Amino acid sequence: MFSLATKTAVVTGGGSGIGRAIAQVFARQGAVVHILEHDEAAGQATVATIIAAGGTAHVHAADVSERAEVLAAFQHIGPLDILVNNAGIAHVGNVESTAEADFERVYRVNVRGVYNCLFAAIPLLKAKGGGAIVNMASIAAHVGITNRFAYSMSKGAVHAMTLSVARDYLADGIRCNSISPARVHTPFVDGFLARAYAGQEEEMFAQLARSQPIGRMGTPDEVAALALYLCSAEAGFVTGCDYPLDGGFITLNN
Repeated sequence: MFSLATKTAVVTGGGSGIGRAIAQVFARQGAVVHILEHDEAAGQATVATIIAAGGTAHVHAADVSERAEVLAAFQHIGPLDILVNNAGIAHVGNVESTAEADFERVYRVNVRGVYNCLFAAIPLLKAKGGGAIVNMASIAAHVGITNRFAYSMSKGAVHAMTLSVARDYLADGIRCNSISPARVHTPFVDGFLARAYAGQEEEMFAQLARSQPIGRMGTPDEVAALALYLCSAEAGFVTGCDYPLDGGFITLNN
């Protein structure tokens, strides 16, 4: 079950965290994985782990917010079966404290980046007779999160794009779904705590973990397992859906 043998997959932002876990799991299940990564060295590090485990992977240096770079990477990759739009950035602030430059930066990566990759990938998926797309949304697309104005905007857009693509390409055999994680323990979380709460990292980590009703943060591997299912033949009847992977945050946090 959940084999991706003979499949070619693109994972954006595969150099660390959730993207790295998805790339590794997909390769382990037989896919040839192409990583689009702004930080080429980080992408190469993921590729090295995949090759060491017997898989096949390649990295393409590309900023997803730059149309020309994305199109060049997808042209080089060629025929495609799977796209995972994982690359994204965060921002902390409400509408008053969000500078225009920060708003634009989040929009460029989290919204325009997803659009650019969809624009490049869908003709390739159509040419193969169909395929699967997974977009990384967030619980912030569904509920109010304090001081996440720009980030919530961007993830709401990702959720809406998911529904639009799922509807528009039904006849082309393209399935499109999204995943909405709550807090996931990644290097980003550790870096944020080190910067914002120096000397209090352990205490603040425990506080953030407790904000999920289940009592802990998710893991990148748990997100990767769901992405694997959604991109596999076993999910062939699933499209236009969003999957909260949130430890009960949306429905039980009251």
